[in-house]
Amino acid sequence: MPIGGVTNELPAQAVGDRNRLSDNYDTFLVLLTAQLQNQDPLAPMDSTQFTEQLVQFSQVEQQIRTNEQLEGLVGQYQAATAGAALSYLGKDAIIEANETYLAGGVANWAYNLPASASTMTVHVRDSSGRIVYTSTTEARSAGEHLFSWNGATNNGSTAPDGVYELTFEAKDAAGGTIRPIVNVRETIMGVDFSGGTPVVITPSGTRSIDQIRSVLNNSTG
Repeated sequence: MPIGGVTNELPAQAVGDRNRLSDNYDTFLVLLTAQLQNQDPLAPMDSTQFTEQLVQFSQVEQQIRTNEQLEGLVGQYQAATAGAALSYLGKDAIIEANETYLAGGVANWAYNLPASASTMTVHVRDSSGRIVYTSTTEARSAGEHLFSWNGATNNGSTAPDGVYELTFEAKDAAGGTIRPIVNVRETIMGVDFSGGTPVVITPSGTRSIDQIRSVLNNSTG
């Protein structure tokens, strides 16, 4: 899919701002010239006011230039982001997300507990948010853990392949709520440029670039 290049053309708003500033500045100079030509030589006008106006025009022009430069930086950042997203195609990535795809009876999540959990209940939810599987585990220490699900549901059936979400009810020894950080490993299958910022496409759907924690070399597993 082609990526639009970064151009040096100014946005329409910036062009309009420059034109209005130029028109106002020209009008100001015409009025100032008329005042100077028609002032009383014995009581010349105070230059303080129009000096301040000249300074204000200069400040406005500088602000417009700053905005134009920021627009250019945004365009360069978007192009760099698009290039990075394309380089991920076909690779596996570790993505911070609670959702992953159940395929052939296999779905895996990694989660990090910021503190030890004295009690923890794990729920697997379908795409409608309904709980299809629940597991109450023994105490878990702080750190990285893996949760694997084979598609078995609470009612004894087997869940169909699809996207499922992992949620937690975890408490520390004092009864405080613990919020684990969940990551999944998925293959990046495509890149979507239809929005303002590119997003990658995985079996579970679209993921923003800032959700990607690392990209793996599939040849090394």
